[in-house]
Amino acid sequence: MTVFSPTIDVLIANRRRRAGTHAVLLAVLFALVLAVFGITLSVGQSFTPPLDVIRVLLGEDVPGTSFTVGQLRLPRAILSILAGMCFGLGGVAFQIMLRNPLASPDIIGITSGAGAAAVFAIVVLSMTGPMVSILAVAAGLFVAVLVYGLSFRNGIACTRLILVGIGVSAMLQSVIAYILSSAPAWSLQEAMRWLTGSVNGAQLSQALPLLLALAVFGGLLLSRTRDLETLQLGDDTAAALGVRVARTRMLVIVSAVGMIATATAVTGPIAFVAFLSGPIAARIVRNNGSLLLPSALVGAILVLSGDYAGQLLLPSRYPVGVVTGALGAPYLIFLIVRVNRTGGSL
Repeated sequence: MTVFSPTIDVLIANRRRRAGTHAVLLAVLFALVLAVFGITLSVGQSFTPPLDVIRVLLGEDVPGTSFTVGQLRLPRAILSILAGMCFGLGGVAFQIMLRNPLASPDIIGITSGAGAAAVFAIVVLSMTGPMVSILAVAAGLFVAVLVYGLSFRNGIACTRLILVGIGVSAMLQSVIAYILSSAPAWSLQEAMRWLTGSVNGAQLSQALPLLLALAVFGGLLLSRTRDLETLQLGDDTAAALGVRVARTRMLVIVSAVGMIATATAVTGPIAFVAFLSGPIAARIVRNNGSLLLPSALVGAILVLSGDYAGQLLLPSRYPVGVVTGALGAPYLIFLIVRVNRTGGSL
């Protein structure tokens, strides 16, 4: 006992240090979310004093401010935070489970499935509102099951799943292009706005499905944090350590797709947020704990700051999906080169 106690003490001390560092990093990321949230509510085409913003948030009627902050800026900011958290958490869950930063819902066709269903609903079926969202969520889940099924052969190989996903995504993009080529002008504009990814015209009522997705699917993912991280060691090792691999993998897929599809249904497929959040969080957290919550907060920062930049910091106004797409495309090229040289890991 005495021989091993110093080693055990060192391990316990290291674990506590990592947990403390992780908590500090989470606090910093949360503070950044609050800071950007405050800026978006205060600084726009006109400046609103922070005290007036706080009064509006507390429910007071402030002449000249309640409408600007409460009706225009607040719903947009809340939707950006919730959608970003869904994209970030769902995206990193795939990347951790499959041990590859390229295994993002953006890359493997899930958002394309939701997008194709939404465009079909808007252009062909003339649907609007909640029905478009329901169809998009269902299509995202279906595409995830399809890609998983086509990739399964005595287990799941990450490379095979990514390649199958890229192929399915290309097919779905062709379907989207075909539908748009024959769309009437009145529905084409709505479909294109949805495909770009935007929080324009945001309403607080749209936050409810995102909150439910985070509570149900996000809670389920967080409850499987240890099993999910153990899967990074490989299926055989995880099974030897007591993880029910097939069950855990299915729970992770359903939860991650549920969040991604719900966020896509509400805001459209905001490009590369699910793809970028995990690698950025990994650079921040390093080896100091789980990437799930940090990635969710990074996703919120990306969407919130991207929407703010698209509206106020660029020469013209752009939807948030345009800004994140401009950031994500170069990083995708860099990551492909890096993975090709060093192997796939966050």
